[in-house]
Parts: sequence; structure tokens; C-alpha cells
Amino acid sequence: MPQPHIQHFFDPATHSFSYVVWDPATLRAAVIDPVLDYDAAAGRTRHDGADVLVAFVRGQSLQVDWIIETHVHADHLSAAPYVQAQLGGRIGIGERVCDVQSAFGDLFHAGAGFARDGSQFDHLFADGETWRLGDIDAQVLHTPGHTPACITQVIGDAAFVGDTLFMPDYGTARCDFPGGDARTLYRSIQRIFALPPTTRVFLCHDYLAPGREAFAHQTTVAAQRRDNVHVRGGIDEDSFVRMREARDATLSVPALLLPAVQVNMRAGHPPPPETNGVSYLKIPLDTL
Repeated sequence: MPQPHIQHFFDPATHSFSYVVWDPATLRAAVIDPVLDYDAAAGRTRHDGADVLVAFVRGQSLQVDWIIETHVHADHLSAAPYVQAQLGGRIGIGERVCDVQSAFGDLFHAGAGFARDGSQFDHLFADGETWRLGDIDAQVLHTPGHTPACITQVIGDAAFVGDTLFMPDYGTARCDFPGGDARTLYRSIQRIFALPPTTRVFLCHDYLAPGREAFAHQTTVAAQRRDNVHVRGGIDEDSFVRMREARDATLSVPALLLPAVQVNMRAGHPPPPETNGVSYLKIPLDTL
């Protein structure tokens, strides 16, 4: 059975990992969770990190079919439209993005002009949907809990889990965003744990747990089942929910949540320009 080749890219400003995944036989590729450089103080965007990814794809002579978001990120802005303009491909996300758009469309008072049907994306992946990356079989698992729209993309022997899981020594995603739910997250993780033990698990973030000196982006289903500090084998659902809800109550709002979600719920596009030709991001006061 053919397995994908994978190259990771790390954005140290947001502790985010992006991936290029490809079939070595056909050179068909997917880009997963690309990051846009964003200077919050100046409100300026750049493409330095995305350009490194684009150069890699071109250097390998890959043909990009997909640019996939594992969820509507709250910790970085997506570079999906820029990557698409450079390399082609279709931008896809889980079909429950509509729930996220509804909740955050209200928060940001986005108005009637903001579609809440996912139509900003080229494709909405359904739970259980199958597709192919070249000659490699792929399947979508709906794994909500962190957000309603979270998906895990299983491409050959590799699972791209977004924020659902971190390295085993760091644990699991927070569940206190709109539409998040700790019990739902626990059940989603069990779906990932049901994959073959040797399945490679690729993460969207690493925050460097105490005692570990090097950032890491890859683990396995077996390692997660055995070692995850929040949800390893033997930890029952109720215990996990108590831990996760208590922990979430102590967490601060992510530094880039407000700009990131406004852009990412629009498939990586900023809000429409106003009459002066400038796009603006909103900061709702005394709301979160």
C-alpha cells in the first residue's frame, strides 16, 4: 500500500506546524494548515513562511490538488488563499464550519453580507468522506470538541489531527471556544485511538512541555494511547471532562483569536474592504 511523503514547516511565532503531503509515485500533493505571517502591532501580513513552503513544492515538482484546513484556527491566520494563488488546488475544511461561522459571525457582527454556509471554501469535507491523493487512499474523520468543525485527515498511514491532540507530554485541545465541548472531544479522540497503532500522528502545534528541549510535530496512535497525559488508556470520559473543564477555566484567550477567526472563517480572506479600500478587523469589547 503506498504511503505519503511528508514535509513539515514550523512557524515559531505561533508554534504552528504546516505540512506538504504527497504521493511519491504521482507527485500529487496536499498542503495542510498553511500559516500567514501576521504582525499584530502593525496590522500587517507577510508571506515569508508560506514562501518557504511554496518554494519546497516547486522544488519537488509537486502538483497541489488540495489546501486543507483541519479547523478554523484561533492562533494563526491562514495562508490558504496565497498558497492557492501560487500553486493552485482547492481549499477544503470540515462541513461543520457553518456552525463556527454562525457563532463568530454573530460575535463580530459580520452582517448579512457574510455567508454562513461555508461557501467561501471550495469544498466542505463530510464525516467518513473518502478521497485520493494520487494513488493514496484518504478518509475524513469528524473530530469535534475543540471546535465543531474539527476534522482529522487520514492520508495513507498518516493522520493530521489539527489541535485535537498535542504531543503525549502536553495533552489535548482546550474546549472552551464557542461550540467546544470536552465530552465531545473525548469521544473524538477515541475515534483517532481506533486507528491502527502504527498510524503516524501529525500535530498542528507544539508548546514544548516542561522537561522537553526540542519541538516535535509527529507521534503515533500507540504513543498517544499509552502516554498522553490527559487521555491515555485507563482515563475514563468523566475524569477527562472534569480535568479538561477545570484546566480550561484557567486559560487565557489566545493572543491572535480575534484577528485569526475573522480571517479564517472566511477561508483565509480578510473582511471586505470598506469605502476607502482598507480591510478592518474588529475587536469586540467586554464580550469574551
